[in-house]
Amino acid sequence: MDASRFQRVSDTEWRIKPFGKMRVPAVVFATEGLIQGMDDKVYEQVTNVATLPGIEKASFAMPDAHWGYGFPIGGVAAFDAERGGVISAGGVGFDISCGVRTLLTRLSPADVEKVQKDLADALFRSVPAGVGSTSTIRLGSKEMDAMLRGGARWAVHEGYGTRYDLEHIEEGGAVEGASPRDVSDRAKARQREEMGTLGSGNHYLEVQRVAEIFDAEIAGAFGLSVDGVVVSIHCGSRGLGHQIGTDYLKLMVNEAPRHGIQLPDRELASVPVKSEVGRRYLGAMRAGINCALANRQIVTHFTRRAFASIFGEIPLPILYDVSHNTCKEETHWVDGDQKRLFVHRKGATRAFGPGHPELPDSIRAAGQPVLIGGSMGTSSYILAGTEKSMRLAFGSACHGAGRAMSRHEALKRWRGRQVIDDLASKGIVIRSHSSRGVAEEAPGAYKDVAEVVNAADEADLARKVAKLVPLICIKG
Repeated sequence: MDASRFQRVSDTEWRIKPFGKMRVPAVVFATEGLIQGMDDKVYEQVTNVATLPGIEKASFAMPDAHWGYGFPIGGVAAFDAERGGVISAGGVGFDISCGVRTLLTRLSPADVEKVQKDLADALFRSVPAGVGSTSTIRLGSKEMDAMLRGGARWAVHEGYGTRYDLEHIEEGGAVEGASPRDVSDRAKARQREEMGTLGSGNHYLEVQRVAEIFDAEIAGAFGLSVDGVVVSIHCGSRGLGHQIGTDYLKLMVNEAPRHGIQLPDRELASVPVKSEVGRRYLGAMRAGINCALANRQIVTHFTRRAFASIFGEIPLPILYDVSHNTCKEETHWVDGDQKRLFVHRKGATRAFGPGHPELPDSIRAAGQPVLIGGSMGTSSYILAGTEKSMRLAFGSACHGAGRAMSRHEALKRWRGRQVIDDLASKGIVIRSHSSRGVAEEAPGAYKDVAEVVNAADEADLARKVAKLVPLICIKG
């Protein structure tokens, strides 16, 4: 993408002045190198989002931004329902509340390396992964609706974890306002046997070593130290979330013209938050968030069980759990006024700053953990939300490395066996049901996650705290 198309505000902030039907500017947070590496669709999509009714301040794109469905992946936009603001299924995405959860351990890398292959096998057996993967959990109609209302709270009540876990999950483990009745029977049927599963694509479970600490004070508050071991889980709402997105995108495409909404792109299908379809989607989407939170809670239970089979009963407390495909109603300052806004984060992570009342007491002073997943075999990062981020982009940051090439292109360049062998030579053990899936997720198919994270840090979207490197990776 040509950087000359932007007004350069700083080394990491690039602005597009409103033109045509744009209601607000568009802002991209990135280095010049990252800007030039983005496809032109990012420019088109971030400016299209700026045309939607009720948008506040600007349409934002994070340093890992790349082409998505309607909204860019890495896109952030907030809407005021009182000004006719919209909600967009494309602005949330198909994998509703896909997110990352990080667990702490008291283990050292040496502890893991002694049993590395056995632990990898135990995790691979315990946590179902892959396309169409299912678990031994079967939900009837009443259990399904209870899960969609209760999220991780429901899962803990069913024996998958403890109440302490809930303190370290966004929304305390369940978002209010979920409406199972607005979730289609088809969506529920797709989820009936998928609770506690990773799925496929870029989802993973990794055992990671803390390789570097950038902020010792915040790292201490988070329970992180050099050569500590953590476990990160990346998955979402599986078939249910995808079906909710599919169902409501169709409804929104037909409904938008009835509200006078002229869409520059059909994939931007949106309706007013206060419309009937808007209220129904909001209830269904919130149910999808709760499904993802419950799913990660059950995967956490399966992970703890696998660790116990190797190390005996050891604590694996949750550092934090963040989602990166959501629309949440939040309070933010805009032009000196506090407003309730519907903040869409599509492939972007909430990054609330120090002292925010929604953060757990134990880490509130440090700011919210921002969990950035790298590509398979490369580094991941833990950052912390900043006060400035609250003013910059509604308390938001990037969510990962961001793809540099399509899965189709990746398959032309790599073979799964080759990738697995290359990573084994670096001491990383991979377990996957799909050689094709491994090739699609080859490290070279993604942007440089270090450059993305450095851009987020320099822009003050979030502060770098720790670098993680993989020891074991379970893939679909």
